[in-house]
Amino acid sequence: MPHLTVLIREETLDGSVEPKIIRALSEAVVAVVGEWARPLVVVDLFGVPEHRWGSGGIPGEAPAPVVTLNMREGGLTHPQIPDAPARLVKSLTEAVVSVLGEGVRQHATVLIVGVPAGRSGVGGEVV
Repeated sequence: MPHLTVLIREETLDGSVEPKIIRALSEAVVAVVGEWARPLVVVDLFGVPEHRWGSGGIPGEAPAPVVTLNMREGGLTHPQIPDAPARLVKSLTEAVVSVLGEGVRQHATVLIVGVPAGRSGVGGEVV
């Protein structure tokens, strides 16, 4: 299951941004890995107050979100999805920029985490 966690400055979340960024990030994953993933994509948005965010040792300077995608390692190395990590980084960055504007591109961070088979679960069962 592709699961995205987004840390974003609290003041960016104004009620109208949330559905746009959830939709854009979901579409970005589907564009790379395929339509099968659509019902499985989960996006969690966490607002971080300005004084609890920093870049380069300076609090409050990072305007762009940090997007972490956790998904099965096999999906990142599947032969039918060539260059999956690079394509996901690009696609997710473009999704963030499409919603928040070109000004966030420079600081937008995307982290791809491949979860080995047998190391995730749903409902208390390893899947």
